[in-house]
Amino acid sequence: MSDSPPLSPAGHLDPGPLMQLSTAYWGSQTLLTANRIGLFEQLAGGAKRSEQVAADLGTQPRETLLLLKCCVALGLVTDTEEGFANSPLSQAFLVPGAPGFLGNAISYSDNLYATWGNLEQALREGRPPMATAEYTGDDPQRTRHFVYGMHDRALGIGQAMVSLVDLDGYRQMLDVGGGPGTYSVLFARRNPDLRSRVMDLPGVVAIAEEIIESMGVADRVTTLAGDYLQSEYPSGNDVVLISGVFHRESEAGCRSLIQRARDSLDPGGRLIVSDVFTDLGGTGPLFATLFGVNMMLTAPEGGVHADGDVAAWMAQAGFTDLEKKPFPDPMPHRLVTGIKA
Repeated sequence: MSDSPPLSPAGHLDPGPLMQLSTAYWGSQTLLTANRIGLFEQLAGGAKRSEQVAADLGTQPRETLLLLKCCVALGLVTDTEEGFANSPLSQAFLVPGAPGFLGNAISYSDNLYATWGNLEQALREGRPPMATAEYTGDDPQRTRHFVYGMHDRALGIGQAMVSLVDLDGYRQMLDVGGGPGTYSVLFARRNPDLRSRVMDLPGVVAIAEEIIESMGVADRVTTLAGDYLQSEYPSGNDVVLISGVFHRESEAGCRSLIQRARDSLDPGGRLIVSDVFTDLGGTGPLFATLFGVNMMLTAPEGGVHADGDVAAWMAQAGFTDLEKKPFPDPMPHRLVTGIKA
C-alpha cells in the first residue's frame, strides 16, 4: 500500500486558462489606452524612436517604452531598426482616416471599462451602473463616441447585411432605432428607388444627420427624432428594419417592437430584425453571452435573445415566410426576417 497522498481531483487539470482569463484586461487596457492617447496616429507616418513617441504624446520616456514593448507583444506595433511602427493591423484599423478605422468603436469600449468593474453592483442592485442617457444624449462626448462607434462597426456589418437581404423593388423603409443611419445609407446606395427614415433619440439623430450627409444620400435618407417604444411610427412602409435594438429590450419590449413594426407596414411588407443572438437556451456562442452581460450593464432591460425565440414571437404576431440567417464569420450577428400576412 502506497504512503503517497491521493492525487487531487485538480491534479490533471491545467489552470492556465483561468490565469489567462484573470489577466485578460491587461491586454485590453493596453489597447484602449494606446488608442485613447493617440499612439497609432503618431506612428501612422512611419517608425519613431520611443523617446520621440513620448515627446509627441506628452508621456514619460521609460513608461512609454514599456507600453510600446507591450504593444509589440500584442501585435499592435512592430519594433524595427528605425524604431517603433504600427503593425499592418493597427495601420488598417486604428489610424484615423483609414477606410477601416475602428478607433471610435474602441473608444466606446474604453468608456465601458469602468462599468464592467461594477458587475457585482449590477448583480446585487438589479440596475445598470451606466445610465443609458449618458451615451444617448446627456453626455455629448460619450454620445459622439457611441454613435460614431456604431457607425464604424455598421459599415462592415451593413455590407454583409445588404448582401443577405434583397430589397430590390422596395420603396419605403423605416429604420427603427437606426442610430447613425449607416444601414439605411447602405441599403439606399444599393437600391436607388429606396427611401428610408431613421428613427432614434434626438441626441443620436443629430449626429446621424452629419453621417448621412457625409455619405451623400441625405436626399433619400432622413431622420425622425423619437422613442421607438413610445413615439408613433409613420405608416406606408413596405420594409421595417430593427437592427441592434433587441439587445436593449426585454421579451415584452421586443414583442412590442414587432407589433408596432407590423402596424406600420403595408400588407406584404417585410420586417428585418438583426442583432447579436444566441442559440436556443442562451449558453452560446461565447461572444453573444458576454454581449448579453455588457447590455445588462448599460441598459435597464439589456440582455441577449435567441434568434429562434425572435422568430417565434414574429410568427405569433402574424408574420409568415420566416427566415433566419447568420452573418459571415467572424461577425456574430444573425438576421430574422418575415412578411406581414
